[in-house]
Amino acid sequence: MLRIGTLVVLLTLTWVSCASAENNYNVLMIAVDDLRPELGCYGRSPTVSPSLDQLAKHSVVFRNHFVQVPTCGASRFALLTGRSPGKTGALGNNALYDGKNALLPKQQPGAQSLPELFRRSGYHTTLIGKISHTADGKVYAYNGKGDGRDEVPHAWDDLATPYGPWKRGWGIFFAYADGKHREDGGGHLDLMEFTAQQDNELPDGMMAETAIEKLQAYGQSGQRFFMGLGFFKPHLPFVATQKDWEAVDAMDIQPAPHGTKPQTNYWHSSGEFYKYKTDYPKTNPLAPEDQITARKAYLACVRYTDRQIGKVLAALKESGLEDSTIVIVWGDHGWQLGESALWAKHVSHERALNSPLLIKVPGVTDQGQMTTALAETLDIYPTLVSLCDPKFQKTEHPLDGVSLAPIVEGTQAKVRDVAVSYWRGNQVSIRDDQHRLIVQMKNGRPQQVELYDISETPDPIENVAQKKPEVVSKLLQVVQDAAP
Repeated sequence: MLRIGTLVVLLTLTWVSCASAENNYNVLMIAVDDLRPELGCYGRSPTVSPSLDQLAKHSVVFRNHFVQVPTCGASRFALLTGRSPGKTGALGNNALYDGKNALLPKQQPGAQSLPELFRRSGYHTTLIGKISHTADGKVYAYNGKGDGRDEVPHAWDDLATPYGPWKRGWGIFFAYADGKHREDGGGHLDLMEFTAQQDNELPDGMMAETAIEKLQAYGQSGQRFFMGLGFFKPHLPFVATQKDWEAVDAMDIQPAPHGTKPQTNYWHSSGEFYKYKTDYPKTNPLAPEDQITARKAYLACVRYTDRQIGKVLAALKESGLEDSTIVIVWGDHGWQLGESALWAKHVSHERALNSPLLIKVPGVTDQGQMTTALAETLDIYPTLVSLCDPKFQKTEHPLDGVSLAPIVEGTQAKVRDVAVSYWRGNQVSIRDDQHRLIVQMKNGRPQQVELYDISETPDPIENVAQKKPEVVSKLLQVVQDAAP
């Protein structure tokens, strides 16, 4: 006969076993705006990313991760909803709250977004910074007009973005030091500023401090959590601390490779970049010495954000949460640093679509792994569902991605043969293991077909469509299946 005490122990162990079968991990999702794989763990030298390089030693690092759309809002729409632009046509920055795909204010039977699914599973959800398109998760325009409603309804328990002297969301996003910002009416449009002395004199430093406070509270409470932490830099304008600029300025940085305009139908004039004020002539391409200055400014911002990530990861460990928390670092798209005479995203080429993706799962990825397996941003949502097994798993729309869990867990080398991206004007860009095909779809027919051999260079130097008709034919079939 069982004694009462023994029965209690058995019941307790049974409850723990059942509980551990669901909501397996906390989630710390770190998004970095305009971050291309300009990191040491991706083979870049000299490196400006010691914190991310250290994280990579205990993560699966996806070298061939590609975003759905090379612009902030639409890329984040795909991340948060798990829905492909090929089905939704969602290609604009306001996709989450404007137009036919806007998330509904009334809670639906299934979750409309990734954080909502985790929230409905019992996770406490916190948003700090830019995870959706707006800088704080509230719907306001750049000029401050708007009603401030949640950009992602029913997703977040806590909208915790700090504003400091900038007072509002888009102020902190386009921030300069001392409370100035691009949209404050003061004509602040300098391309770069490196006057701040302390990290917390700028918004990303403030957000890191807020994240640390939240992690400490989670460590004390034991509450399962999903934290979205979205850093702004290296997005324009290039603003970081003086020490970041001085460190990068001392490095040997070269001008952009292939820095002139290529023979391609897919190019633009980098209007966002060139509207900022510079101390040098705004030629296109920039003079080599001016390219170096701009490239250093970008890297100084990466160095600054990397340090903030390092502080947050240290706090995760100190709070006793490291062994129970999945960490994801994701860049919302790549960025052209002067290659092809582009200083921007908004183009269907390799560098604008390729961004970092690091996934750290305690006890699973401890030894670290670099993989060349193709991955899409759409794959992050089903991957987290697979790994965390949240209690609530009903989605309002089918997920279009493929779980990367088999790669993370080491049971499969790849889960997809191609990665598909989209841009305006019905552009479709297909990446396989070696090539990138870009086409313009018109009335269901491909036009302006370009094929590039990525094993030679990520830049669009030679269109080999005529030389490789069999590759074009194969990838065009994918386009026909994937076109919006």
